[in-house]
Amino acid sequence: MTAAKPSVVLAFDFGLRNIGVATGQMITRTATELATIRARDGVPDWRAVAALIHEWRPDVLLVGLPLNMDETKSDMAERAERFAMQLRKRFGREVALVDERLTSFEARGLSRDIDAQHAIAARLIAETYLNDTTKR
Repeated sequence: MTAAKPSVVLAFDFGLRNIGVATGQMITRTATELATIRARDGVPDWRAVAALIHEWRPDVLLVGLPLNMDETKSDMAERAERFAMQLRKRFGREVALVDERLTSFEARGLSRDIDAQHAIAARLIAETYLNDTTKR
């Protein structure tokens, strides 16, 4: 028996001051920006995170992993991993790390609005996960 594939995902673009959030679903493999949650030194507004998880009821939570171009981990990648671990512990859901190299760069090209950029980056993270051919 194989595990069911997730139908709804909630993606996070982790940052020290802002965390972008997007939702996506497997049927169309599309995602939509939702919000930018404020954070203080990487600590998010956990009530806002909980409200989004309660509203969207995702099967899996995604956290962008900002690797360096040579695939080594940056300090920010380690912080993103800690954030992913906290999500797993707090909400008891599956959490997947998604390579997010260049998503912030692409998001800046799509919008000049800083808040929108974080949510766009989260959408790009979700789309990367949803369109990963190894998940089909």
